[in-house]
Amino acid sequence: MTQQHVVVTGAAGYIGRHVVTALLDEGAHVTAVVRQHRAYRVDERADIVELDLLAPGADLARLTAEGPDALVHLAWEAGFAHDAPAHMLRLSDHYRVLSHFAEAGVGRIAALGTMHEVGRHEGAITAETPTNPMSLYGIAKDALRRAVLHSFGETHAVQWLRAYYIYGDDRNNQSIFTKLLQAAEQGKQVFPFTTGTNRFDFIHVRELGQQIATVALQDEVRGVINVCSGEPVSLRDQVERFIADHELDIRLDVGAFPDRPYDSKETYGDATVIRELMAKRAR
Repeated sequence: MTQQHVVVTGAAGYIGRHVVTALLDEGAHVTAVVRQHRAYRVDERADIVELDLLAPGADLARLTAEGPDALVHLAWEAGFAHDAPAHMLRLSDHYRVLSHFAEAGVGRIAALGTMHEVGRHEGAITAETPTNPMSLYGIAKDALRRAVLHSFGETHAVQWLRAYYIYGDDRNNQSIFTKLLQAAEQGKQVFPFTTGTNRFDFIHVRELGQQIATVALQDEVRGVINVCSGEPVSLRDQVERFIADHELDIRLDVGAFPDRPYDSKETYGDATVIRELMAKRAR
């Protein structure tokens, strides 16, 4: 089998580092695009390219000069700040990058989406679930998905990777799990919390990286693909499990904060497609 060449943007990020390693473990040749070269954060087996690819005039041609087979576009700013203006201000830059790869003849283009494109929804989210985003982050991702599928979804294998709630490697993100670790280190014994009754789809970042790599290395399935566990778990159960697993001397002050108005009571990804792809890859 011919070795596949995959370009990964946002390769030094929270998710990107795990995607790079998963692709390399599958035998791919990986070009890892980072805005600032921090080699210790990226698997040393990859070819690392330092480039602010969203900047005006960025030399995108250097990324397609060798004719890569696929792009995995993970680069994004302020992903944990859902109403940051950067989501909308950068939207055209993301479209420009993805358009360049399409015009350069890269056949497979995988881009990271989010369940926040859907907005409030109860139950399983499928590829066909209507979207109604309620944050700038969700609005921007939804707009990019629509634009990409409209512009070159018919001519290229576009894979929209709809991610859910991610944990693991918690020193390198800005999630509630990161904040729990920080609070415990500061000697705090009480952690202000919501009701924690909302049930979400949680996935470990290492497993997410493996799922994304599996999707990116095939072209039979395209369009919106949920990368997820497919199992809803209450936020409180997930957090309390995290506290126990890390032996943190801290307790939750349940109800100190209101639940976010745009979060559903129970929402999770339909994992049918990704499970089939993972099983096929394992054979």
